[in-house]
Amino acid sequence: MNQELFERLDSRITELVEKYASLKEENARLAEENQRLLSEREGLTARVDAILGKLEGL
Repeated sequence: MNQELFERLDSRITELVEKYASLKEENARLAEENQRLLSEREGLTARVDAILGKLEGL
C-alpha cells in the first residue's frame, strides 16, 4: 500500500514539474509576443502622430 502511494505521489510530482516547465515556456513566449506588440504599437502611434501633424498644417 505504501509503495502505491509513493508511486502516485511521484507521478503527481512529475506531472506538476512538467506543467510548471510548460507554463514557464509559455510565459516566455507571451512576454516576447507582448514586447513585439508594444513595439508595433509605438510604430503605429508615431505614424498616426505624423499624419495628424500633416493634417494640422493644412
